[in-house]
Amino acid sequence: MQTTQYVAEILKELNHSADLISDEEAEKLVNGILESKKVFVAGAGRSGFMAKSFAMRMMHMGIDSYVIGETVTPNFEKEDILIIGSGSGETKSLVSMAEKAKSIGGKIATVTIFPDSTIGQLADITIKLPGSPKDQSEGDYKTIQPMGSLFEQTLLLFYDAVILRFMEKKGLDTNKMYGRHANLE
Repeated sequence: MQTTQYVAEILKELNHSADLISDEEAEKLVNGILESKKVFVAGAGRSGFMAKSFAMRMMHMGIDSYVIGETVTPNFEKEDILIIGSGSGETKSLVSMAEKAKSIGGKIATVTIFPDSTIGQLADITIKLPGSPKDQSEGDYKTIQPMGSLFEQTLLLFYDAVILRFMEKKGLDTNKMYGRHANLE
């Protein structure tokens, strides 16, 4: 198969994935962000990169958003929300973060393939995304892509869709957001 044919197949998988995401679950996340004082994001590996891009866009909207583990991240408090993107929902470092956030009394949201996972059980808001875990041993979603690629791509698109929904609810447009874009580069 040619590279462009692979692109077409990936887009088909992503298109199918979008049909399987619950609008009700997504709306709970949007409202959870709206109700929170600060928003924290976390994820491991490529899911962590998707979380960082989500935090960046939230910052462009004027939301106090932070990436767990960065040197400028403030403390997590009761009025805050922690959003964890984890395909398996079992990554040990992320489970520890969820447990700590729970003990502080803040809200936890997770975007995962497995809502019944450890993080899913700790979460106040759970959004199920289709995909296969890294080893592709579990899950009923088949993909031509390696490891967790489909989940990670769907995660990025889902986060971008949450941004668009938030913009709609707050009456924001790209020009207002661009005013918060880095200008010293």
